[in-house]
Amino acid sequence: MSKTLPPEYYELLEELQAVDFVLVELTLYLDTHPNDYNAIQQFNHFAKQSKQLRKQYEELYGPLMQYGKSYSGYPWNWDDAPWPWQV
Repeated sequence: MSKTLPPEYYELLEELQAVDFVLVELTLYLDTHPNDYNAIQQFNHFAKQSKQLRKQYEELYGPLMQYGKSYSGYPWNWDDAPWPWQV
């Protein structure tokens, strides 16, 4: 599948990946520092940001996750956008 995508697609995808990377790192940190209130606040902040970015991405470019974790547009658009790992 070869599809031309606007530069905004890549910017949004990169921002989402960066936020999700921070969430992975904070998760690992909190596994060993479960009482760090500031880290938990940061985790919750970035979790909210990740959710907002995923919603924005899916509204513009289609679902990111299957099995009911993302909504589909009409018609069924599961296979419309290139997958993030294809770009």
